[in-house]
Amino acid sequence: MTGMSAESESLVPGPGGIVTEAPPSEVALGTIPAGKSRGLFRRGLEVFIENKLAITGVVILVLIAGFCFIGPFFYHTDQVHVNLAIENQPPETGHPLGTDQNGYDVMGRLMVGGQVSMEVGLAAAVLATVVGVLWGAIAGYFGGVVDAVMMRLVDALLSIPTLFLALVVVSMFPPTVQELILVIALTSWLTTSRLIRGEALSLRVRDYVQAMKVMGGGSARAVFRHIAPNAIGTIVVNATFQVADAILLVVALSYLGLGVRPPQTDWGGMLNAGVNSVYDGYWWQIFPAGIAIILVVIAINFIGDALRDAFEVRLQRR
Repeated sequence: MTGMSAESESLVPGPGGIVTEAPPSEVALGTIPAGKSRGLFRRGLEVFIENKLAITGVVILVLIAGFCFIGPFFYHTDQVHVNLAIENQPPETGHPLGTDQNGYDVMGRLMVGGQVSMEVGLAAAVLATVVGVLWGAIAGYFGGVVDAVMMRLVDALLSIPTLFLALVVVSMFPPTVQELILVIALTSWLTTSRLIRGEALSLRVRDYVQAMKVMGGGSARAVFRHIAPNAIGTIVVNATFQVADAILLVVALSYLGLGVRPPQTDWGGMLNAGVNSVYDGYWWQIFPAGIAIILVVIAINFIGDALRDAFEVRLQRR
């Protein structure tokens, strides 16, 4: 068990059931030998690599991230000043994806919009995962009244649609990137907390956790050194899907007009701005952003599915 404390790991049953001190090399490596641990990691990596859809997802995600974050260094556009002299121009040599109703270059706007969408999605997913893991691990470890109170609060918040809750909060303040991250994170951690709470209920009765408690270890050590690390598979897989969900949520908020303020934009804001123009035949104002959203979300889901399969190999030996 990788989550045992140093004190409890040093005690192993000897002949006749007599507890003796394990050799230092075994204490340092835990109950799973280093070779076996490396074997499990290698097997998990092989399972991930064997998944062709996951590799495709990684390639797509890397290409889109490079397009959004590296592209502006090579393709310079003005995304601040309106230029009505070149509004609604179709794709041509000077503007590979055309221009929108404000004269902004659509390809350049797709890059900067992708930066906001991906930054908000990733940061919100990380924050939501941290909050959800801590909340669920504490509730599951302590159980009883603490668990009942904490999870009833989660159930109450889950009864409110996430998008509606986010809309209420965002509508109270002028949205900024930082605010969007906080709003999305604080409305997305609930499912994570339920998943980790289930893991904690199972892990808290394991022998290494009980041994740690007998040796005088505290609750904080149990949560941070044993419960959370041993639920790493569930955490990583859930965090991956959280990124996709967060991107879709920020797109939805922006499409409803509650995203970042102009001249900033994201992919949802581009959809909002181009939805009316598409009926006039200006398809290039909505299709690029829509395709980018679909590709990113599908790629992340492919990666999440493969990570779940890869961690399943390690969880079989946990």
